[in-house]
Amino acid sequence: MKKNPNLLWITALVLGWLFDFLFWKKPVGVNFALYAGACLIGGFFVLWMDHKRPARGTLWLIPLVLFFAAITFVRAEPMTVFLGILFTLFLMPVLAITFLGGRWFRYGLADYVSGFLRLTGSMLARPLAFNAEVRREQAESGAIRKGFDFWPILRGVLIALPIVAVFAALLASADIVFSNGLDAFLKLFKLENLPQYIFRLVYILVGAYLLAGVFLHAATQGRDERLLGQDKPLVNPFLGFTESAIVLGSVAVLFAIFVAVQFRYFFGGQANINIEGFTYSEYARRGFGELVIVAFFSLLMILGLSTITRREHEAQRRFFSGLSVAIVVLVGVMLVSAYQRLGLYEAAYGFSRLRTYTHVVLVWIGLLLAAVVILEIAHRERAFAAAALLAALGFAFSLSLLNVDGFIVRPNVNRAMQGE
Repeated sequence: MKKNPNLLWITALVLGWLFDFLFWKKPVGVNFALYAGACLIGGFFVLWMDHKRPARGTLWLIPLVLFFAAITFVRAEPMTVFLGILFTLFLMPVLAITFLGGRWFRYGLADYVSGFLRLTGSMLARPLAFNAEVRREQAESGAIRKGFDFWPILRGVLIALPIVAVFAALLASADIVFSNGLDAFLKLFKLENLPQYIFRLVYILVGAYLLAGVFLHAATQGRDERLLGQDKPLVNPFLGFTESAIVLGSVAVLFAIFVAVQFRYFFGGQANINIEGFTYSEYARRGFGELVIVAFFSLLMILGLSTITRREHEAQRRFFSGLSVAIVVLVGVMLVSAYQRLGLYEAAYGFSRLRTYTHVVLVWIGLLLAAVVILEIAHRERAFAAAALLAALGFAFSLSLLNVDGFIVRPNVNRAMQGE
């Protein structure tokens, strides 16, 4: 990029202007997909001209970005659109972070956090450092910059504008015909909207600056030869095996008692409603959120203890894994109960958006729990970040392909036609 720095800035400015053109006072829809595609094309063009080629692993991110960007106008259901925007805005920085390395699928949680922090730093500081380095190298070499130089023109226009405005005002006062012509000319630009124009110009320039930082980061910092915690753990285990075993064992016993005591309540279904006197709504909602929260915090507890616990020989590792697997299995039983309750509620009252979201997310939480069991047994805890990312992508893909509103309408219309 140092050979032709103007290409970087012109591309960034064009993308900044395109953002204003596509989004100013316009709802999010096909414009989001168009802009995401334009950023990919602009970024790859600048990096390709600088002889930077993407790693093979990075190329897998491109169809994912385009898919989620397209969802924003293919679907109108709010959650699906939100997930499309969210994953597009997540995957595009990941593409910049791993452009030259391409090992994003091997990242741990620490790698993602570190990568995003470094990218943020590059967006804020790297464009200024890049310009200073280009000027220094040109001054040291005495080389004359070749090609079209954009910045002197921009500086000249900014200096000329106030001077021309003063002279135009004086000449307009001197001649009424010139004044009328000048007024007609100025009306074309709607100068009453000048504050709006200034605001839009500022965020175009800020956006161009940040995009330039992203492109520079991808070109210079996009390698990921060393991943955090790959050679040695980020946190040295400090908690004894006995303490962790007591914690995991206590939780496992508690979960086992809960499942045993509530077994009929879990799987009684229609009969349970009649026996206990619950309504369908009370039966479905009672403890549903709490069970999902238990599943989430159980995962955090297992991963946290796995990171900080000293396991000095194979027997301790197996015992720790056994307790972890037992907890995950018991949590899985609770999630099956939650899924069964939700199915009973949907059979009685039909589907809604919230019930459909919950239905789908329970499936992916269950798959994530199964992945945690496999990773714990295989001692591949580092791969949890990849498993969690795949589960999140799977949830978003499922909603996108399902067409939530269509899925809700079909069974509900059938219920109505049957008089329910």
